[in-house]
Amino acid sequence: MSSAIPAVVLGASGYVGGELLRLVTAHPQFELVAAVSDSRAGSPIGDTFAHLSQALRDVSFVAHAAWLDQLDSGSNLALFSAAPHGASAGVIANALNAAEKKGINVHVVDSSADFRYARQSDYETIYNTDHGAPELLEQFICAVPEHVNTVDAPHVGHPGCFATATLLATVPLIRSGLTDAEVYVSGITGSTGSGRSPQPGTHHPERNSNLYAYKPLAHRHAPEMAGLTKAASGRETSVHFVPHSGPFARGIHITLQAKTISAVSEATLRDVYEQAYGNAPFVDVVQATPRLKNVVASNMCHISVASNGESVVVMSAIDNLVKGAAGGAMQWMNRLWNLPETTGLTAPAPGWT
Repeated sequence: MSSAIPAVVLGASGYVGGELLRLVTAHPQFELVAAVSDSRAGSPIGDTFAHLSQALRDVSFVAHAAWLDQLDSGSNLALFSAAPHGASAGVIANALNAAEKKGINVHVVDSSADFRYARQSDYETIYNTDHGAPELLEQFICAVPEHVNTVDAPHVGHPGCFATATLLATVPLIRSGLTDAEVYVSGITGSTGSGRSPQPGTHHPERNSNLYAYKPLAHRHAPEMAGLTKAASGRETSVHFVPHSGPFARGIHITLQAKTISAVSEATLRDVYEQAYGNAPFVDVVQATPRLKNVVASNMCHISVASNGESVVVMSAIDNLVKGAAGGAMQWMNRLWNLPETTGLTAPAPGWT
């Protein structure tokens, strides 16, 4: 594809929005035409994200009412949404309606929870709010890219960061039939997973040098994990999930445990994952246990396994803002536009973060 595809980021002033701006700016086929934020409209992007001030010098946020004016009729559009849960669907619906009137060809990747459930009732039960655009649900799929061979929808709802790390660990195991379809997951996330707005769980004196569980066996991402694991594996799955807040800014580490149906060697288990991800450019099955410092600021997932014959352990580590959000969204957008899925995502990550 020779000409650049215009890209717009909705909800661009949050942490995921900032990561999307960073990735779009460095992408060889996407060209940022609007970073949308009503709360910061007119202010330079560098005032909010100082690390982007050089790359986006003299570029300012724009309001939702203004960004479509910057696109020509009949053009293409890569539309990323990092708007909050509950708000993103309505914003996307308005954008798609406006783009249709101008004859703009659009693909959307949404990083919120609004299009992670195929059924309106499931979303409304879990999030206790009306869905903002139920008429669009059939136009979205939700999965991690590694579990879908052919994209049969124009738009994608990206799984959550905890869900991404967990799905990459659970699906090959459940597909294999080596275990019962019941898994126990313990996950630890960095403070950026709570978003940009300050709150007690991300306040430095509380988070620094601390580790604590929250919403054990009651986190709203557990039904998402179970549903998406079933969709990708074909087996009804129970996910018992205990999330933890970790004393670091970026990254997710999950540990999955399950009982085997019959004795399973570690070599057999490793072979399951190596076969599942042999052609997946962003998943490495590693020998040592995964370390956050090896994946932070990259789109990589590192996975390793252990077995004592009667039970198995699968460990997975990702960057919550990249593979778990903006990078996974970029990977999907590449596929929607028939680009190599690695495009714009292969720059080496910094070590010792």
